[in-house]
Amino acid sequence: MTDRTGDRLFTPAYVLLSVADLGYFTAVGVSVYTLPLYVTGPIGGDRATAGLAFGVFAVSALVLRPFAGRLTDVWGRRPLLVGGALLAALGLVLTAVVDSLALIVALRLLLGVAEAGFIVAGFAALADLAPPARMGEALSYNSLGLYLGLAFGPPLGELLVETSGFTTAWLVAGGISATSALLALGIGETRSAEPVPEGPRKLIHRKAIAPGIGFFTALAAIGGFLTFAALHADAIGMGQASVPLFTYGIVVVVCRVAFAKVSDRFPPLRVGAAALGLMSAGLAVAASWVTPTGLMIGVVLLALGVTFSTPAFFSAIFATASPSERGAASGTASAFIDLGLGGGPILLGLVAQSAGIPWAFAAAAATTLAGAAWTLAQSRRPTLVR
Repeated sequence: MTDRTGDRLFTPAYVLLSVADLGYFTAVGVSVYTLPLYVTGPIGGDRATAGLAFGVFAVSALVLRPFAGRLTDVWGRRPLLVGGALLAALGLVLTAVVDSLALIVALRLLLGVAEAGFIVAGFAALADLAPPARMGEALSYNSLGLYLGLAFGPPLGELLVETSGFTTAWLVAGGISATSALLALGIGETRSAEPVPEGPRKLIHRKAIAPGIGFFTALAAIGGFLTFAALHADAIGMGQASVPLFTYGIVVVVCRVAFAKVSDRFPPLRVGAAALGLMSAGLAVAASWVTPTGLMIGVVLLALGVTFSTPAFFSAIFATASPSERGAASGTASAFIDLGLGGGPILLGLVAQSAGIPWAFAAAAATTLAGAAWTLAQSRRPTLVR
């Protein structure tokens, strides 16, 4: 088992986990830029099929998240971290050699299996390693790997596609994910040494559902933005279509560092409600001000909201779980990631296809506003206020 001492946060295992996350999400960032253009270009699809291809991974990931959570509580975190990263590498490499939408959808389903294992185990390991009083801070710093990956992955994907083609982009993404698997091997097992309770174990951590609904609305909006930001930037005449995604990632990274301790100082669900309100404002600006300036202002507001959303919601969720329930809590909470990041692009893709991308952003703004109202109401319930 990995050694954890007192209130120290930046242990070798914590740092190694964060670097492994950086590699995994850089590979994801390459695919975020590459996949929609690949589907609407060489594959010959339209915006709706691009949304379908982007979001279909959620089907397999959603089904398997609760089982992954249970397995991490029984087997440990490291097997799923390593296996998930290796399976993602395989799916990304194979994408380079397929030429039909059906095969791309099949590989995206495989990537959903990989994501279920890697992300559920990663969040559970993070909860193991973080001192309880610094959970929000730990989530904020650890998430830098995700957002740096989403910041630099798309420009890397754009560079690779423009200089070497789609095949090279997929192969490089697969290699980066394989490197993350090697890093995960060095983390050690973080699961508590206490015996796993006997008897039947629940797949769903019920106390995670109420805050998870608010988290879902944030993720649905983020999923729609990630899917259509590059296409929208190109449509309104931005010279570099990856600039909005890069800006989004950088703003989140800088603000996560600057405001890392906010979720530990204020009730996290109230922070989550405020974050959703900021996200709604940013998406509304991007939807109504259809120029490069409007898009960039909207991106900054959206990123400011996202800065606080994930640490706030996960802090609220893990506060309801004992050490032996962290895998189940992670599996339940991250199932909402699949529903949001998978379902959001599919549903908003239909809106974009029928009415245009600005209307898809407007629908996302309405969704996050409803989520803010729901989360604020939940924060007033005594059993959920933290």
